[in-house]
Amino acid sequence: MPHAWFQQAVLHWYDEHGRKHLPWQQNPTPYRVWVSEIMLQQTQVTTVIPYFERFMQQFPTVDSLAAAPLDQVLHLWTGLGYYARARNLHKSAQTIIAEHHGQLPTSVEGLMTLPGIGRSTAGAIVSLSANQWAPILDGNVKRVLTRFYALEGWPGQRQVENQLWQYAEQLTSTDRPGAFNQVMMDLGATVCTRSKPACAECPLQKHCQAYALGKQQHFPTPKKKSPLPVRERYFLMLRNQHKDVLLVQRPTQGLWGGLWCFPEIDTTTCWQETLAHMNIAYHEHTQWSSFRHTFSHYHLDITPVLVEVDAVHRVADNSERWVTPTAPGELGLAAPTKKLLRKLN
Repeated sequence: MPHAWFQQAVLHWYDEHGRKHLPWQQNPTPYRVWVSEIMLQQTQVTTVIPYFERFMQQFPTVDSLAAAPLDQVLHLWTGLGYYARARNLHKSAQTIIAEHHGQLPTSVEGLMTLPGIGRSTAGAIVSLSANQWAPILDGNVKRVLTRFYALEGWPGQRQVENQLWQYAEQLTSTDRPGAFNQVMMDLGATVCTRSKPACAECPLQKHCQAYALGKQQHFPTPKKKSPLPVRERYFLMLRNQHKDVLLVQRPTQGLWGGLWCFPEIDTTTCWQETLAHMNIAYHEHTQWSSFRHTFSHYHLDITPVLVEVDAVHRVADNSERWVTPTAPGELGLAAPTKKLLRKLN
């Protein structure tokens, strides 16, 4: 199968059916494309659109993003998940101002020096914003290529990934790299989907090896899964006489880095003793039903405990704050914290 046939087939489909009206495709500056690509990592287009629009309204330029407090950035990111992406965006914006005269690097290699930008994201930025040749290999593209070539093996394996990069390099159009990369993502997202691919609508069906074998669902080869471990935590919802609750800011590194949460302790620990160590007296408490929050690598079973404290606990430093549940302010909130604040209302 000549590479020219592949390029012509997908580009013709793009001209007829490709997505051309997404918010980041309008005025596709490197900054706007970069923000959209980071948001689209691990997240679907329909979910990203309102977040992207709010983000651009608040931070229309890299300068405005770099100058903003991290709390404000995380606040706008609340609910989008994978918060390291937001922290990396903010850190990269400051690096761009300090070391790149306020301009994103124009090469794949230069972009990859910034936190949170790998080869595929860098390729998407330069091709979609400047029509510069660069292959990409996000999850959608991997699915299209593994099915087209009936490539065995989990795409996360180095050997399989290297083969996919080789295919991407050979196939990416030199004339229209931006359109080519966009259509490969479009096909994976709308036609060559994870379940129930619409093969009858696919421009690559004629030479697709997975289709010929009737094994579309076999590719990509899934990673062997082991059961996720379970961790159990108390979330202490300390409420004072003014009906404000205490939130604490987590360390920037690790789970929910930089976000505001309820004080959290292991369920093997006596929470009453924890409050005693904090010199917090209380007169009443209610243990709520537990609920599960699942991460990619484990389940977190959360047991909220509403504790009515006797007096306003003086916050130790800027990492603690009393907030009104109905108006917590522009804080980045972990998803379970946001859920519990709504329930407190």
